[in-house]
Amino acid sequence: MDEMAVWAVERPGPIDEGPLRRITRAVPEPAPGEVLVRVLACGICRTDLHLSEGDLEPRRPGVVPGHQVVGEVVARGSGAGRFELGARIGIAWLRSTCGYCEFCRAGSENLCPRSAYTGWDADGGFAEYAAVPQDYAYVLPADRPVEELAPLLCAGIIGYRSLLRSNLPPGGRLGIYGFGSSAHLTAQLALAQGAELFVLTRGERNQALARDLGASFVGDARDVPPVGLDSAILFAPAGELVPIAMEALKPGGTLAVAGIHLSDVPVLNYQRHLFHERDLRSVTSNTRRDGEELFRLASRLRIAAHTTVVPFGQLDRALADVAHSRVSGSTVAVL
Repeated sequence: MDEMAVWAVERPGPIDEGPLRRITRAVPEPAPGEVLVRVLACGICRTDLHLSEGDLEPRRPGVVPGHQVVGEVVARGSGAGRFELGARIGIAWLRSTCGYCEFCRAGSENLCPRSAYTGWDADGGFAEYAAVPQDYAYVLPADRPVEELAPLLCAGIIGYRSLLRSNLPPGGRLGIYGFGSSAHLTAQLALAQGAELFVLTRGERNQALARDLGASFVGDARDVPPVGLDSAILFAPAGELVPIAMEALKPGGTLAVAGIHLSDVPVLNYQRHLFHERDLRSVTSNTRRDGEELFRLASRLRIAAHTTVVPFGQLDRALADVAHSRVSGSTVAVL
């Protein structure tokens, strides 16, 4: 296993112009404290699209995206004794933190200024093999299909953190703007906990999935919900939806913006959008505790991704399908 196939971002640009190229590289050697995994599946995230197109500037040339990785441990660096060879583990977005800054000490490692990320600072899972620090990997159940587990490693985790940030009260009304991979998993979490769901999104496939999952109201992203919302989450990377979502909130409501990239937000009107103690919050990455809690909830509540499975060799076309909203739910490349 000296060489492996990877999909790398050679030159960021429009997805239809092929910024993602399949090339051959050496299989990485696990550093001290790291494990090497043979990739079994990798979910495709909109962040991978932002990275490929340059909305999110790559932090290293020729980086390999992919941060929803299900794999099998095949080698261990020195001092890496947490996992046995053959163990099934997950690699997620958060790759490392410093462990000693004020944010790490306070349990907010997602805000660590020295944090690093899979598929951005280091090569990720659009590859046949990937290395990860053992302390930032997740134990995964062996009895669930790999294509079901992969989307939970980012779409599920960041959706869970977004739900926490939205301050949804028990039995409250939750609005979701945009209904892709993360949103449809978050919707299941909210519904399982007694929320009433209002989905505002474009695309017939996404709207149909929202109805199938049990949304009380499904409309276009610019529609006005029939009642005021207690909370809302913006998953679409469209800043122009922020004032629309803010205006849909009840007094005291909260809007959480989930994406790592967002187009510019229009000028807000204080009286219409912010007055009456409406809150606007961002969501930044996640902590490992978020991930562990999400996997416990997903197991107990039987949260399941609606997946489109593609072969590894078609990963570039699958990313273009995500860009053009030709699929609903989650898309997963399986090796």
